[in-house]
Amino acid sequence: MLNVKLTLAYDGTCYHGFQRQKNAVSIQEVLERTLKRVYGEDISITGSGRTDAGVHARGQVVNYYAPFEIPVERIPYALNSILPDDIRVLMADYVLPEFHARFDARSKIYSYTIDQGEFHSVFTRLYSYHLPVSLDVKAMEQASRYFLGRHEFSAFCSSKSLVKDRNREVKKAQWGKEGELLRFIIEADGFLYNMVRIIVGTLLEVGQGRIQSEAISRIIDSGNRNTAGPTVPARGLCLEKVFYK
Repeated sequence: MLNVKLTLAYDGTCYHGFQRQKNAVSIQEVLERTLKRVYGEDISITGSGRTDAGVHARGQVVNYYAPFEIPVERIPYALNSILPDDIRVLMADYVLPEFHARFDARSKIYSYTIDQGEFHSVFTRLYSYHLPVSLDVKAMEQASRYFLGRHEFSAFCSSKSLVKDRNREVKKAQWGKEGELLRFIIEADGFLYNMVRIIVGTLLEVGQGRIQSEAISRIIDSGNRNTAGPTVPARGLCLEKVFYK
């Protein structure tokens, strides 16, 4: 068996997340169905992590074990000829048998995009959160620095999460402006359920003067989800890149 690593991009608008669901269409289901058509047998994929319903990816990584070899440069063409237009295989590689897309990941970068225009852009409406209010971006930048380092992120995790170890190390957290689009970039060694969306929701509260920048440290230390801001919509979130050891 050959271990194949794929890098994917997808528009998550029409999918109920990455992971296979019983009563809804997922990225995993569509990709595994496509792999079966190419290889002629059932193939299970392992993703670097789950993305929720409506979340997008520019650099999701998966691996699977192939029953026979296809020239590696031809794999994207074979899969993309069958996949729907909102899922693309960007790259394929043969990797060591022990490579695991999830457990070997060193860190991930996510972006979150906010449309600050008076009216939402018809071209980015599926990939951004429309919030046409005045924001103190300097205060948001200052508040973002409190997330850097290793912390216990229970205050920034959905109550539905069953994960016991909620310690994560944030390596980067910064804002950037592109015209009317405001974009948050965050890199960490791992993310909890809804973690990025809650962090962004809390920073937007800072930007609107409802939470003080210095309060972020106290919110983190509290471990209490009720002290943090709201969970912003999924459509603004995108998995940008996964780094490996």
